[in-house]
Amino acid sequence: MAQVTLEAQRRTTTGKGVARTLRRTGQVPAVIYGHHRAPETLTLDAKALSRLLAGISAGSTILDVAVDGGAPVKALIRELQRNPLKQTDILHVDLYEVSATEKVTLEVNIKLTGTSDGVRNFGGVLDQVMHKLQIRVLPADIPAVIEVDVTPLAIGKSFYVRDLKLPNVEIMNDVNQPICSVVAPRAEETATPGADAAASSEPELIRKPKAEDEAAAKE
Repeated sequence: MAQVTLEAQRRTTTGKGVARTLRRTGQVPAVIYGHHRAPETLTLDAKALSRLLAGISAGSTILDVAVDGGAPVKALIRELQRNPLKQTDILHVDLYEVSATEKVTLEVNIKLTGTSDGVRNFGGVLDQVMHKLQIRVLPADIPAVIEVDVTPLAIGKSFYVRDLKLPNVEIMNDVNQPICSVVAPRAEETATPGADAAASSEPELIRKPKAEDEAAAKE
């Protein structure tokens, strides 16, 4: 479990106008809540936050949040709001304080490793259906990433949630949900004389990872 420090400052003013002013001065509005504490509004340095996010998995890294230079508290980033036109611009951050003795629910990225037997030896295609896994775990046991070794997978075989071996981790997803599958390559169709050439190809469907559905406190 990676741990990094994030400096924050308390603020007493709220509202959209205040938030816009903060962003113009290189600051990011934030809020911290959880672990029996009332929501508290904060500001973060935009450049320092961007540097921090470049080196971590934002949703599964425990942060040491030091408010006004005080003793740091452990927290997770629950939500990052970004400018839809410029993703590098962060509009707001939700931080959730955690306790070492209380389990938290979060999503962790899934990383496929190796080259499957079906791909390597038979020209199959590896299709990753799940990109994140929802788990419930103590903060000290949060994995940075969940690795799935696809090397043994033959054509027509899948790796399911139930196949994962994660000690000290409670998996919240349906155990029968496939994470990835190896499918046979598509046979090339012979063109029919006079057929419309444009009909010989179809757009590839790209699956998107499941979005987080956990609600977080806002200003």
